[in-house]
Amino acid sequence: MKIKKILALTLTALLAATSMFACGEKEEEKSAETNDTPVVEDKADANTEEPAGDEAKEEAPAEEKKEETAGDLKKITDAGKMVIGYTIYEPMNYMDEEGKLTGFDTEFAEAVCAKLGVEPEFVEINWDTKFVTLSANTIDCIWNGMTISEEVLANTSCSVAYVKNAQVVVMKEDVIEDYEDIDSLKGLKFVAEAGSAGEEAIKANGLDGNYTAVDLQSTALLNVLSGQADACVIDITMAKSMTADGTDYDALDYSLELTTEEYGIGFRKGSDLCTEVNSIIEGLNEDGTLPALAEKYGLNLAF
Repeated sequence: MKIKKILALTLTALLAATSMFACGEKEEEKSAETNDTPVVEDKADANTEEPAGDEAKEEAPAEEKKEETAGDLKKITDAGKMVIGYTIYEPMNYMDEEGKLTGFDTEFAEAVCAKLGVEPEFVEINWDTKFVTLSANTIDCIWNGMTISEEVLANTSCSVAYVKNAQVVVMKEDVIEDYEDIDSLKGLKFVAEAGSAGEEAIKANGLDGNYTAVDLQSTALLNVLSGQADACVIDITMAKSMTADGTDYDALDYSLELTTEEYGIGFRKGSDLCTEVNSIIEGLNEDGTLPALAEKYGLNLAF
């Protein structure tokens, strides 16, 4: 009996020791889990910082674009040329009898490029998508008798105004005296270049009840000459040149002014090239270059 009692006490002691050992392991596991908690918190902190990194990545292109725009002057200087977007619009840009591009804006741009120490490269563009073409870096500026409007100011860094202009109604010469005011024009079939100041003038004066947009101001003149339209609205600078005696359109004439305006050169938003060109324009006016060109092409300067 004594031996059995001793064995029982020994077994009890062993079970107690085993229980204590097991509890110790659980405590260690619990402690290990507790010690891992800071690692989880560190990951959470890292995840919290990740959006900031993503935002920085998203902002990077905008910063790069800003730097690129601000460096337009260096860009053209390094390239040795300035790419100029234009359309055929006499007397601003047009082909002479020998097929060479000429006009007030053509010679004006050449004079500015000479001061910049670069060559002008003229690229004919679609006027209706001129801002997209400029933003895509296909051209460095829009230089083509562009009316300074709210749309232009919203989409470009615009130069100082350099030429005064007006939007006028062009009709056949033998009927033009029958229309003395805007109300008398209502109901007529009008045409104008898409996206032009002429189109804006038609709409602003309520003359778009029977209106069709065409690709160029010269196309608008041709439509009136051929009888496809009763009237068109174009720049007075072009109307003077294209309807003069001896021209292909001398059967047409212009009368009513729907709007008055000024021309400017459009550069990319924030472009340092605009600031430099403005400074050059001031010099070309003071040295007589621009007044001489204005007299040559029958234009009125805005200075």
